[in-house]
Amino acid sequence: MGNRAVTHRTAYSRYGKALVDRVGGGLLLVAFSPLLLLVSLVSLGVQGRPILFRQIRPGLDERPFDILKFRTMADIRGLDDALLPDDRRLTPFGRWLRRTSLDELPQLINVVRGELSLVGPRPLLPEYLPLYSARQRRRHEVKPGLTGLAQVSGRNALDWPTRLRLDVEYVERCSLWLDAWILGRTLLKVVTGHGVSGERTATSERFTGQQ
Repeated sequence: MGNRAVTHRTAYSRYGKALVDRVGGGLLLVAFSPLLLLVSLVSLGVQGRPILFRQIRPGLDERPFDILKFRTMADIRGLDDALLPDDRRLTPFGRWLRRTSLDELPQLINVVRGELSLVGPRPLLPEYLPLYSARQRRRHEVKPGLTGLAQVSGRNALDWPTRLRLDVEYVERCSLWLDAWILGRTLLKVVTGHGVSGERTATSERFTGQQ
């Protein structure tokens, strides 16, 4: 990444976080395996193949990896053979998967493989990399996560400068207690539906580099 600011590393961020990710991610993958199987079978029957959606995202130190999600969109094209807008390709089943955040369950595989953390800045699109300010690029000094400080603070309802500021704030404050708080808040949002319903039914506004 070149000339990035040096982040203070605690024992937790150096060693403990990776251990929590591997053990926690593995246990969650086992615990949710029946649900993963059920969603896979329903998706296969309702939407057909492929079941999973794969996309390149930048991870730690901007290294690319394949992020996994349950597919939520159909491959519908217009007369010019170009894909229709996302909101027109989103299937009813895919809309429900997004509303419940179940589309992101396969990312537990990314956690077990060491590409994602349970908590960290959400991995965004690679085309955003040249648009970040020097400070915003610090979000890649830690592994991206299944959930993060921005997600429990408003998710897609936040504007881009706020979301990216919270990502960098997480990098600077990373600790076991902050991770536990974020995971607790995430669980509460998923269980109650507060802050989840309606936020992911369409693709969020694209980042264009505004500061």
